[in-house]
Amino acid sequence: MAITGVMRTGHAQLRVLDMEVSRKFYRDVIGLVETGEDAQGRVYFKAWDERDHNSIVLRQADSAGVDFVGYRVLDNATLDQLERALKERGIGTRRIPKGEMLETGERVRFNLPTGHEFELYAEKNHVGNGLGLLNPPPWGKDAEHGMAPVRLDHCLLYGPNIAANKTIFTEVLGFRLVERVLGPVEAGEPEVAIFLSCSNKTHDIAFVEHPHPGKLHHVSFRMSSWERVQRAADIMGMNRVPIDMGPTRHGVTRGETIYAWDPSGNRFETFAGGYEPYPDWETITWTFEGFGHGLDYPTGTLHESFLGVVS
Repeated sequence: MAITGVMRTGHAQLRVLDMEVSRKFYRDVIGLVETGEDAQGRVYFKAWDERDHNSIVLRQADSAGVDFVGYRVLDNATLDQLERALKERGIGTRRIPKGEMLETGERVRFNLPTGHEFELYAEKNHVGNGLGLLNPPPWGKDAEHGMAPVRLDHCLLYGPNIAANKTIFTEVLGFRLVERVLGPVEAGEPEVAIFLSCSNKTHDIAFVEHPHPGKLHHVSFRMSSWERVQRAADIMGMNRVPIDMGPTRHGVTRGETIYAWDPSGNRFETFAGGYEPYPDWETITWTFEGFGHGLDYPTGTLHESFLGVVS
């Protein structure tokens, strides 16, 4: 499909409790490439195969969680058009100046009904993946450092009123609903989880209904294969990284996965597989009764910590 509006997951700024411990973890255990530190003390990273300067930004704070997530749009004309469309829906926006984040252009930020700060941007400097653009090899030295994900893939966010989020993402930002999870029949079966895509991925962002606003469930790092997810599991074991769930396969998205915790208590995912939906495909629905296998297909288990613990 032609990706013309919102193109992809761009970045997430995470709150961490100890910068030096977190810096070492994201660099040496997850295997991201450190790309800079700004005057505020924030530390920047990218996955080895990403070309943009950064995708993960760490900020030291008193509590874990996510400050904001950002998605890259096609160009500045698209950025202006989407800002106008948001304002026409009564959604207030504000411009974050170029350079407030290292190597990143002006950003349009707004608040989601779930209590999250979300932003769009059109410019971020390309620093490349170290392979060059002429007759490149398939991978370089950074591809074998730590777990070595290839990119930041998506975020799952928890908060109230995901139905209003769905309206914004599908009617204004051009995402489509790929999968959904319904609540119990006795509650009238409202959607309790939605998986939204702006590409041909199973999801570029997802939301789960939750009473408390602005919560992070996880950031997800894309691995190139199930074998690389299993290798990540070994690295987690070698470094005594606490695992929340996996290795296993989801029924939802068919993704192959492990969920684990960073040193501050932010959950992250190593993710591979999944199918490639086209825009004309119908939405897949999971019932509340069937969601055990949607979460952990082999066992059908509703893992309590996975469903309830957020940062």
